[in-house]
Amino acid sequence: MEQFNIVLVEPEIPPNTGSIARLCGATNSILHLVHPLGFSTEDKHLKRAGLDYWQYVKVVHWHNLEELLREVDEHALKFFTTKTTRVYTDADYKPGDFLVFGKETKGLSDEIRTNYQELCYTLPMENTHIRSLNLAMTAGIVLYEALRQQNIN
Repeated sequence: MEQFNIVLVEPEIPPNTGSIARLCGATNSILHLVHPLGFSTEDKHLKRAGLDYWQYVKVVHWHNLEELLREVDEHALKFFTTKTTRVYTDADYKPGDFLVFGKETKGLSDEIRTNYQELCYTLPMENTHIRSLNLAMTAGIVLYEALRQQNIN
């Protein structure tokens, strides 16, 4: 079966990336890191968050988001942002999909949200005083919804 792909666009916080790497290892998903990164891949917090599971994670590095977008079929893309109303559970997930998450402090660019408006999804939040959920938590929720739709347990 084809794997799901988690894409982190210019991640900034090492523990988030480490936790997502661990998530990818546990679910046999591929982690894509879009540069520039806000940290070194040698960062002790990144390694600690991934514990000793890094050997089980396939990591793909991209120079920038444009490079990834040129290589990936648009039908396999799903973008996650707080700036849309389409709920993540409405997406039709397929193995091989690329689940794309923006950087922690800024999210996805206006250009991406405009160009891929029909492919953007959000996680609803009751409290409007909370700007967003933690990146690692969001990636986990979305990935497990994708796996649930495939009846993978």
